[in-house]
Amino acid sequence: MDQRPIGVFDSGLGGLTAVHSLWRILPEEDLIYFGDTARVPYGSRSREAILKYARQDVRFLRSFDLKAILIACGTVTTTSLAALQAENDLPMVGVVEPTCRRAVLMTQNKRVGLIATAASVRSGAYEAALRRLDPEVTVFSRACPLFVPLVEEGWLDHEVTRLTAQEYLKPVLAENVDTLVLGCTHYPLIKPLLQDVVGPEVRLVDSAITVAEQAARTLTEMGIANDGRSLPTYCYTVTDIPLRFQTIGERFLGRSIQQLEMVKLG
Repeated sequence: MDQRPIGVFDSGLGGLTAVHSLWRILPEEDLIYFGDTARVPYGSRSREAILKYARQDVRFLRSFDLKAILIACGTVTTTSLAALQAENDLPMVGVVEPTCRRAVLMTQNKRVGLIATAASVRSGAYEAALRRLDPEVTVFSRACPLFVPLVEEGWLDHEVTRLTAQEYLKPVLAENVDTLVLGCTHYPLIKPLLQDVVGPEVRLVDSAITVAEQAARTLTEMGIANDGRSLPTYCYTVTDIPLRFQTIGERFLGRSIQQLEMVKLG
């Protein structure tokens, strides 16, 4: 039994999709969320810049006494996970491996679509993981750089977002994929819209759900899960515009965000 909190971080508010899943899967765990809203999006940055930001994010979270960190950012996972794990002595869970495992189990025709940030697609990490798990899988990738700013703007069911999704997904759907990986945790915020665009015959793989499930497995295997004897606490920190984060976050989470603080990274 370990009552220390789990740290969760993302470039902005997209990681709240992982928080939402953690509430359901690990309802007894305390959470500390960090969103780097001053520098969102990460997906258009260089690998070097992303690693620099990720190290700063981890350093901030480690100012708390954490038992694990969930990297609720596909871009950081694809570009920086190995380095962060090598530099830190606590469990770090990323989105790629669990998401790809789920996609391999779900696809029937071995044709999998992937949408992610430009940095994640450039890294090839999702594609490599999918092919390692099942060499027969063919992956069709598409960078969708406009999705993160649209989500951060709160345009979760806006016509502009719908038209953007239709344009991005057109070449992927033309490849007869039966499974679509949402390779960025911002994307589940527009999951109903995406499902409507791709149609019921294409199944979506939600990276926020799979990473939360992996976090639960990791805590159980290491014997550091909470026993649920006290009410959990949820703290949220951002680097800019807390009011927008709170407004959109509460809209998505369906509950109030009470402990919200703006911080500056050193």
